[in-house]
Amino acid sequence: MPRRRDHLVWDWNGTLLDDLNLVVAATNAALATVGGPTVTAQEHRTQFRRPVPDYYAEVLGRILDAEEYRRLDTLFHETYRLGLIGCGLAADATAALRAWHGSQSLLSMWFHDELVPTIDRYGLTTLFARVDGLRAGVGGERKAGHLARHLAAFGVDGRSTVLIGDSIDDAEAADHVGARCVLYTGGVTDPDRLRASGWPVADSLSEAVELAATLD
Repeated sequence: MPRRRDHLVWDWNGTLLDDLNLVVAATNAALATVGGPTVTAQEHRTQFRRPVPDYYAEVLGRILDAEEYRRLDTLFHETYRLGLIGCGLAADATAALRAWHGSQSLLSMWFHDELVPTIDRYGLTTLFARVDGLRAGVGGERKAGHLARHLAAFGVDGRSTVLIGDSIDDAEAADHVGARCVLYTGGVTDPDRLRASGWPVADSLSEAVELAATLD
């Protein structure tokens, strides 16, 4: 018989947290320091990908060295922090979280020491068996390895897991560990890109949870 998918991993930025406009603003603040163009929200949703240095290289038309990328990443996060207080959760985030009947955890590519108090400020901490963010000084890499470590840390098999996220990178990370994935159209990735990926796609988080419950 198929293995039951009874653990749900949530992405944070762009999924539970409605921060697209802030992400675009922070991206533009960083790009402006190196003479880059101003990107619109739609351009960002169409072009953004991980690893993030590859995205910056496409937008700027040149490859960044490690030090240049570190500076852009630092500037991005400085702007992001300043605007974070104005971000709310996705409209149905709380309802979707409470609709899942198995265990849940959260994995973000945002810095762990900032993520944990933010999750608590939104009153969500008790809903998650585990919360993990980035434990490094510079971000931007793919999520697959982080998801594998996240599941291993509390003994959850990828084959019993579904991930809900807003990027192709989320789906590829799920595939890497044998999990399934539902992609949410309200985040950083253009819905047409998500649908073209062949993974299940939902237009709301509540719909994403309903889909996740049907996956074997």
